[in-house]
Amino acid sequence: MSKTEDFIKHITEGYTCKGEFITLGGGILDGEAVPNTHVKIPLKTLNRHGLIAGATGTGKTKTIQVLSEQLSLNGIPVLMMDIKGDFSGIAMPGEEKSFITERHGKITLPYETKAFPVELMTISEQNGVRLRATVSEFGPVLFSRILDLNDTQSGVVSIIFKYCDDNSLPLLDLKDFKKVLNYATEEGKAEFEAEYGRISTSSTGSILRKIIELEQQGAELFFGEKSFDIQDLMRVDENGNGYVNIMRLTDIQDKPKLFSTFMLSLLAEIYNTMPEQGDAGRPELVIFIDEAHLIFDEASKALLNQIETIVKLIRSKGIGVYFITQNPMDVPTGVLAQLGLKIQHALRAFTANDRKAIKMTAENYPDTDFYETDEVLTSLGIGEAFVTALSEKGTPTPLVATMMRAPMSRMDVLTESEIEVSIAKSKLAKKYNEVLDRESAYELLNKKIAEAQEVAAEQEAEKPTRKAKEEPSTTEVIGKSITKVVTSASFIRGAFGLLMKMFKR
Repeated sequence: MSKTEDFIKHITEGYTCKGEFITLGGGILDGEAVPNTHVKIPLKTLNRHGLIAGATGTGKTKTIQVLSEQLSLNGIPVLMMDIKGDFSGIAMPGEEKSFITERHGKITLPYETKAFPVELMTISEQNGVRLRATVSEFGPVLFSRILDLNDTQSGVVSIIFKYCDDNSLPLLDLKDFKKVLNYATEEGKAEFEAEYGRISTSSTGSILRKIIELEQQGAELFFGEKSFDIQDLMRVDENGNGYVNIMRLTDIQDKPKLFSTFMLSLLAEIYNTMPEQGDAGRPELVIFIDEAHLIFDEASKALLNQIETIVKLIRSKGIGVYFITQNPMDVPTGVLAQLGLKIQHALRAFTANDRKAIKMTAENYPDTDFYETDEVLTSLGIGEAFVTALSEKGTPTPLVATMMRAPMSRMDVLTESEIEVSIAKSKLAKKYNEVLDRESAYELLNKKIAEAQEVAAEQEAEKPTRKAKEEPSTTEVIGKSITKVVTSASFIRGAFGLLMKMFKR
């Protein structure tokens, strides 16, 4: 048997699928595409997460586009974190060109052009369906981890949440939380100490500085109402194609704290909301996180641990998470170990450190008799990549250099006018883009403080004006005694009224 025949047999057997699957492309041997060596990924393993890596300009974005198209065609919705802003063209059909036809001829796959159902979303000032979450939905533990608080500060956050629960004060946005935080050490100090113990101003000051840091990255646009229902990410259109939800994030590359906050809250909400799927045979949703290093570079150890935990557990809910980055080393080892599908585009070796990184990357892939992995990694062409996945039995498939199929949709971005038309047609934009600011902790505490100040002012006004010191007559002495009794009674009634108002709230 020749080397080529052995390769065809090896790939055909390794990528055989009895159930549903998507096809990424065809195998490459000695730099040439080999017909009928299709690289197939079972749908049932796509909730086992993945990595798409490679140097700039090697074809990562087009690979994500291909994966999203194939998932959509199978009725599986997608959420794409579009940091660079180069993914929106999936909403329009592509254009058949000679180099695309030639590529598909080499890998023996048919080609057609097609548009896909798209929702454009945002957590910033960009145009799109606005995603928000309330502070209370985070809960004290997750909110503390996002702010990178120590144990003492986290305890204060838990007390703030408990106080708001006990007193029916909705925590919707950051101004609500800051108001309660200030109240705990100022106007409401005595109330807090009586019920929950003393809260130090140094702790509240540190927490406030962390919140301001988050606000400076634009978090006030994310925290609030109307909260996004993650079920709206799971839609399919009238033709049975899954929606491709594109999160427009081109203006938050310098705001990693906001990005980490959003991603962690989204994954936590999906995990807490979605039912256990078991062996469902296909994922409910696949999430692509472009420029994944933005999540990990600025994340605290506690935040990284939380992300790693959710990534481990969320696959049981039928959710696949795929990280896109230039270097696999950008992803923490604990997360990297959870990734079943790996698509590795070319890496560039400009320095000694680059060469060491390439050798380390090569060691993360299965052994193969057909490639010198570290050498091929530097010679892969645009739109070519090493692929290894999980078979239907959950075992790693053979490592194969793959010529990726071309996207069916437009390989370019939407124009501004096309974006406006898309959002104008969106049912979700009508649902979520209305600004809500109902009465919450901020307004309710302001009322409470104003009422307390009004009562105090009334008490002060009721006190008798002190006269200049004179020798009092017998009649005046008797009068003063009577006045003291009356004044004491008035004071007690006023104070009792204040307490009743405070405890009625």
